[in-house]
Amino acid sequence: MDEVLVAENVRKSYGDVQALRGVSLSVGAGEVFGLIGPNGAGKTTLVRGLTGTTSVEGTVRVLGKPPEAVDANRLGLLPQSFSPAARLTPRELLSHYAGLYDAARDPDVVLDEVGLADTADTWYEHLSGGQQRRTCVGAALVNDPDVLFLDEPTTGIDPAGRRAVWRLVDRLTAGGTTVFLTSHSMQEVARLADRVGLVRGGELVAVGSPDELIREHGGESTLAVETESAREATDALDGNYAVSVVSDGLVVSGVDPRDIGDVATTLDEAGVDYGSLAWSEPSLEDVYLSLTGESFEGQERGVTPPASAGESDDGSVAVGDGAGAGTGASAGTETSAGPEEGR
Repeated sequence: MDEVLVAENVRKSYGDVQALRGVSLSVGAGEVFGLIGPNGAGKTTLVRGLTGTTSVEGTVRVLGKPPEAVDANRLGLLPQSFSPAARLTPRELLSHYAGLYDAARDPDVVLDEVGLADTADTWYEHLSGGQQRRTCVGAALVNDPDVLFLDEPTTGIDPAGRRAVWRLVDRLTAGGTTVFLTSHSMQEVARLADRVGLVRGGELVAVGSPDELIREHGGESTLAVETESAREATDALDGNYAVSVVSDGLVVSGVDPRDIGDVATTLDEAGVDYGSLAWSEPSLEDVYLSLTGESFEGQERGVTPPASAGESDDGSVAVGDGAGAGTGASAGTETSAGPEEGR
């Protein structure tokens, strides 16, 4: 695998705050590398270091060179915070950025790809938040970069628009573009990334494919049982399953989907009234919890309530009721931003 991005022992401090603590990673050609972590974990600082928009200690190479020496025509960067002129249209904005490069794509083609063909002539300030973000995505793509950095690309975008951006990333990587993605969304990273890096407190705590990380660190599948008779339910299931009592029932671990009927039958035969049964597979959130001792939202490690009835974004599925119920990277430009806030 040809290494397009390489970081070795990358460190960055803002006064007494250590934003990055010796991060090392590499990304191959045509790969999507997803970096996930909570606010303040160091994701945006790492993107700035990799793109040369802030100075860092350690070694960084992009396309075999220090980032400030890379031809800006080959890089695309969508920062987390990007506020173009309010009274320009998406067409005008993309045309402006296209003019900064030696060979740029047709702005109208890019606008169509990000779903803005019908609003291409609307002032930026009159666009919805999701449309504004898609305009910024388009600005990062207009130079047809070899390496694309996307820092929280779908923040504020509705589900349909988010899926459109995901399909666009798929097309780009199929054509050989390397993508470095940061996101708060475990679902987004699991959907797009070939490999994932989990970062916490400026440190990279694990790297691997989503399946590898889940298999190694995610734990077992679970069945959440909503019941006010947790003691009776535990007695009925004890000996056959690992059971943990939670605030509104219990969680049965290691349950295969084919075993759900057996659990329900056992509860019925024991006369236990219960509500919903919600089965879920381990996810990247479980991996993060296992490796850091914190939930992805930063809560201390502990037993969390079971998923509510119905299908959720994290893959849990309610089984039923029971008897009881953009812009191109600016090489060499030092940013004045301090440590990440809300990153």
